[in-house]
Formats: sequence, structure tokens, C-alpha cells
Amino acid sequence: MKKILQYLFEHKTLSREKAREVLLQMSSGQFNESEIASFITVFLMRSVTIEELQGFRDALLELSIKVDLNGHDVMDIVGTGGDGKNTFNISTLSCFIVAGAGQQVAKHGNYGASSVSGASNLMEQIGYKFKHNTDHLKRELETTNICFLHAPLFHPALKVVGPVRKNLGVRTFFNMLGPMVNPAAPAYQLVGVYNLEMARIYNYLLQQTGKAFTIIHSLDGYDEISLTNDTKVITNEGEKIMTPEQLGKRTVTAQDIYGGNTVEEAAKLFLRIIKGEGSWAQNAVVLANAAMALFCTGKYSDYETAYAAAVESLESKKAYSALEQLINLQ
Repeated sequence: MKKILQYLFEHKTLSREKAREVLLQMSSGQFNESEIASFITVFLMRSVTIEELQGFRDALLELSIKVDLNGHDVMDIVGTGGDGKNTFNISTLSCFIVAGAGQQVAKHGNYGASSVSGASNLMEQIGYKFKHNTDHLKRELETTNICFLHAPLFHPALKVVGPVRKNLGVRTFFNMLGPMVNPAAPAYQLVGVYNLEMARIYNYLLQQTGKAFTIIHSLDGYDEISLTNDTKVITNEGEKIMTPEQLGKRTVTAQDIYGGNTVEEAAKLFLRIIKGEGSWAQNAVVLANAAMALFCTGKYSDYETAYAAAVESLESKKAYSALEQLINLQ
């Protein structure tokens, strides 16, 4: 590791193959926590290159435990995290609304490294048991339209770096990798990113997959449609800027979408919103993200139709029913 660090400290970048090799060594326990922290810190001082990110992704996918969901065309809705905004669990709520609308979801998530409550913290708090048994995950998907994939169970490398990420408590390149290494290989992806540079990198990488994707970035720094500002929307077809009124019928404030100070608070908020008891602003934000995800599948003629399907899923309690059924299967 000393040689690698010295090389990086000279402002050089890694080739795709070298990046892959380093992550493979890291996951096999060849480096100690101080070495891993030093390596991660390099990429806090400068942007990770596309080649480096591809190499890191190659290593994670090579080591990952694959999930064969029997040809189900699943979707994932995921933010890179690390935007420092501490919103409530918008992506996870959107997943249940999408599931309630009839689109199957394989949500890939992890514990929060730089936020109070990541998707895994929340799911654990509300009674979901993490698993990598494919038959059980398939049963969840077929019964409720949704299953949850806790990243460290499928990615041994993430288990190794987990404590270091938690101790650093800041956004790292692992935030960028999460959405690209869903072991279920989803057919559709809605990915939220925290800055425009990441949007450009994801656009390049996702174009190569040939799958349907939508990348979203709120121009005031959120890695989701926040409705606090305009949102940059990038798809296979191109990019555009959409206003809060176009996406969610209204503008909201940062305070409206605050996520609480503890996992317990985040879970209470999540349950209130999914039961249809959220505020106007909370509902609007979740519905906008769910609608954009549904629209990404190509199964709706326009965004408005997808939005109406999201509203129906929340108001008819189909989203809440998907959650109840999922927890009952544990």
C-alpha cells in the first residue's frame, strides 16, 4: 500500500486494472484500517476518474454474491448519499410507492456513513431482516413487489471498509459505487447524485449498460428530487431542467424534508408518510421521486400519468400494504 499511496500522492491516477487490483487486495484483508483510510482520503482531495471508478466497480462486482431474480425486470431507486442534507428516507419511501403501483423493486442499500439513517438503518428499525437467500428474496418480490438487498451481505469489500467509512463520516468514492453494483442487475434505475460532475460520470457509465436509467440532481445540492429548487434530469435520451412545479406541483423548504436526529425518529417519519399521514410537502417530494422512477420504466406515456399512478399507490394504501406484507414475511 505504501507504494500505491506514494504514487497517488504524486498526483497520478490509477488505471482501471490497477484500481480493480487495489480493491481486491483491500477486500482480502491485505491492508490495515490506517492504510485504507489514507487511500480513501486521496479521493477526498481530488475527484475520482472514470477509469478508477470502473476499476473499483469491476472489483466489487467480481467479488459480489449474485442474485438471480428469475427474469423479473426490477427497478432500483438509490441516491449516492453524502449530500450532507439529512433528509428523511425519500428513496426508500419512493421504492414502496413504486412497488404499490405494480413495478417490482430490488432496493440496494447500506447503513448511513455520512447521514443519520441510511436505507439499511431504516429497514432494520422497522423490522426487516437482512438476507441473501435468493429463494426468500424472490418470494418477497413475488408477494409484495419489493425486496431489500443489504449491500455488505452481497459485497464482502464493503464489510471491510464499513468501519473506516463510519469513522471518517464523510462522503467517499464508495458512495458513488453503491448505485452501480446492485447484485440483482436491475433493468431500470433512478439514481440521485450530489453534484453535476457525478451526474456526468454516471451518464457516461450508465449509457454503456444499455439499460433504462434516469439520473437526478437538485441544483441546490440534493441527491434526489427535493422540490427545494430546479432539478437536472438526465436519461438515455438526453437532459433537461425541471422545476418543482413541474415535478411535484409545488416548491418546498429544506425544513419540510428534514429527516430527524436519530434512526428512531427517521423510522417514525417514514411510517407516518407511508400511511398517508405525511405533510403536503413530504408527500409531494416522495411522489415526485416515485413518479420519475415509474416514468423511467417506459411503461407510462408521460410524467403526469406516472405521477397519477404514484398518487394512487400512496392514497389507496397500496404502498403501505406492500410494506406490511414484506414485514410479515420476515
